[in-house]
Amino acid sequence: MIADSVFAPVQSTTAFEETLERLGTAIKLGLLPPGTRLPAERELCEQLGIARSTLRQALTALVQSGHLRAVRGRGGGTFVAEAPLSVPRPEELVDWRDRCDVRLSVELGVAVLAAERADADAVAALSALVDAMAASLDDFTVYRRADVRFHVGLAEATGSTALVAAMTEAQGAMTDLISYIAHPPEVLAWSNAQHARLVDCLQTRDPALAMRIMTDHLRGTEHVLAGLLP
Repeated sequence: MIADSVFAPVQSTTAFEETLERLGTAIKLGLLPPGTRLPAERELCEQLGIARSTLRQALTALVQSGHLRAVRGRGGGTFVAEAPLSVPRPEELVDWRDRCDVRLSVELGVAVLAAERADADAVAALSALVDAMAASLDDFTVYRRADVRFHVGLAEATGSTALVAAMTEAQGAMTDLISYIAHPPEVLAWSNAQHARLVDCLQTRDPALAMRIMTDHLRGTEHVLAGLLP
């Protein structure tokens, strides 16, 4: 049955992002047609094998992106909407996976080298940016500026001007795509927790763990894009 595949257990370290991708893709493919009422939260959590907080984050993001609509009161629930609120330009969709691939290749190398080379000043600057993002979870514009500075700051911590340029270009290429992702505070808090763990890796000189955290961080964005983009 279609429901069996759509609501099969999520088996990923990026449970929120994979849940969002699963539901968003099902909506795009028509497996969940407009007007479809999603199962109750408890039932959906059991079917997907995720925590209720994770499900609520995914549902909130899909409501904000216009894929779902929440109806309160008697007869209410969460329903598939008629159409998303915003649709990317066709040229933005042609190479979005290529852009993600380039970003992945740059950022993984940066994470490893930053963990090997970052000095105390670089770690302090990155930690300050983590604090700035934590204070701006309700303002994505402010959060995103600090987010970009954080990733470029990781590249600066490697001491390589070429990697700083590559990181800046990779971040710029992702900006338009990221603008189509809904950003509830809970999602930004989770993303920033990964930033904080990356800073810890720089302090403890742990490049292997830094690479794993960065992989989860970036793959999470890809899951969300795959679920929300047309």
